[in-house]
Amino acid sequence: MIKEHDCVVLTKNLPEEHLEAGDIGTVVHIHKGGEGYEVEFMTLTGETVAIVTLLAGQVRPLNRRDLAHTRELQAA
Repeated sequence: MIKEHDCVVLTKNLPEEHLEAGDIGTVVHIHKGGEGYEVEFMTLTGETVAIVTLLAGQVRPLNRRDLAHTRELQAA
């Protein structure tokens, strides 16, 4: 079960937000008992890139076998 302040992994590309599947965000609000989530995505230096409302199927919890990876954010 995903809770507020949990880190989650985006499962679908969101080109309009400059986000890609695999990006990691933090849940800042849960909608309707987990039907959706408000998720903040940030750079590694703490700059907010986007805060988006996502359906449950667009994110997944972190897995103990996940490996972090970086990419440079493309300018809008």
